[in-house]
Amino acid sequence: MTWMSFLRQKETSLFAIPNIRRFIAFRVLFNSRFYYPVFTILFLDFGLSVAQFAVLNAAWAATIVLLEVPSGALADVMGRKRLLVFAASVMVCEIGIIAFVPRMNPGVIFSVFLVNRILSGVAEAAASGADEAIAYDSLKLRGKESQWGRVLDQMMRYRAVGFIFAMTIGAAVYDPNLMETLCHRFGFDLILSQEVTMRFPLYLTFVMALLTLWVTLGMEEVFLNEANDASDPSGMARVNGETADPSPENGHGALPSNTVMQNLKKAFAATFLAGGWIMKTPFVLSVMLFGMVFDGIIRMTITLSSQYYRLVDIPESLFGIIGSLLALLGMVIPKVALGIAEKRSHHTALMVITVLTFFGLWGMNFFWPYYGLVPAVLTSCAMYFTGFFASYYINRETNSKQRATVLSFKGLIYNISYGLLGIVYALVLKTQRAGLEGMVMDGQQKETQIFMDAFVSFPLLFMAGMVVMFVFSCLMFKKSR
Repeated sequence: MTWMSFLRQKETSLFAIPNIRRFIAFRVLFNSRFYYPVFTILFLDFGLSVAQFAVLNAAWAATIVLLEVPSGALADVMGRKRLLVFAASVMVCEIGIIAFVPRMNPGVIFSVFLVNRILSGVAEAAASGADEAIAYDSLKLRGKESQWGRVLDQMMRYRAVGFIFAMTIGAAVYDPNLMETLCHRFGFDLILSQEVTMRFPLYLTFVMALLTLWVTLGMEEVFLNEANDASDPSGMARVNGETADPSPENGHGALPSNTVMQNLKKAFAATFLAGGWIMKTPFVLSVMLFGMVFDGIIRMTITLSSQYYRLVDIPESLFGIIGSLLALLGMVIPKVALGIAEKRSHHTALMVITVLTFFGLWGMNFFWPYYGLVPAVLTSCAMYFTGFFASYYINRETNSKQRATVLSFKGLIYNISYGLLGIVYALVLKTQRAGLEGMVMDGQQKETQIFMDAFVSFPLLFMAGMVVMFVFSCLMFKKSR
């Protein structure tokens, strides 16, 4: 291969497209948060109670549910880059206020962390859908939308590396004894307390937030006009180095100076249009509904994973390492998923996720010492496959002008599913606890037994959900035909 041909090949590479590189960087930086491995104990070390921690997480989830779809519609109306810059700016604020807040009255600390959780939910909702939409349309602009699977493959691999890095470093810098030992080894005679080192993961995440903002500022806005236009045979026009629909009435391309109220009206109109389109498109609706069942059940088991690991005799010192090893799946599974998506039908994809989830959930109910890690790995594999296939199929079927809104609908129903499952699980726990009243066992034994008895609800709920979704999909496709 000559040098010139090498340069031409590089120019045509997917990763020669600036928005593709920045999309991958955004996903890695936005999600690699160094406080994740110490998330719960970090809040407690600031002086918050377990009950307050639960309230804060509920506020975070509620914020995402309320803003998920409106933010996607705003991205389609006002511009995806604007929403991503906004999301990154909010991330800087949410991390900054807890990284530098002084220790003070617990009531004030709770208020600060409540603001943090709300801002975190706002950032998650604003970023959801807009990042995929701008990246996918950058490919479609060049006629390379069929390569979206390759982009997802690379993004998930890099994100896995970033997650492993954040998990490992975040847990290490939180430990005052380890940090003191490292300081002494390098000639620094420092005495570090937990009150000092508990902020180190936050400082590192604050740096990641600044880098996230820098990445989004460098993105280029892209909107495609997919309607036929006699004056432009390509159906497109060029704006900011990209191809866009410049017509002022649709709100895309070079954005006109609309008022905030006008943009909000357009956003609500776009929301209803996208929702109506989803309801009239059986394939996309089926992908979302089946994905909702998989995502909600598996996310709930992952939330409870630390307690599960303890019951299968995994030492707590290995929890962080296990999390990093599971993240390595994100470097392998996308390649397998890409092969299935490109060479097999969507029925194969559905079957793969169903089998992995079914055997993973049932296997976890046996609580095998040490070997119980195997079914937990199967459920993690199913989660990676779900994320890949949902993004692949939904983006393939969705029109550019409503892509972010449609993707936000997906995020909305996923989070509603997760929240409802949390309520159902809490009711199951309450029922199990009532059934053990009067039995002679200490508090820890009772909580362990309740947890193990209630865990069987996950495979049962999964099977019930799959039956309902299968029947509903069959009726929906039959009506469509």
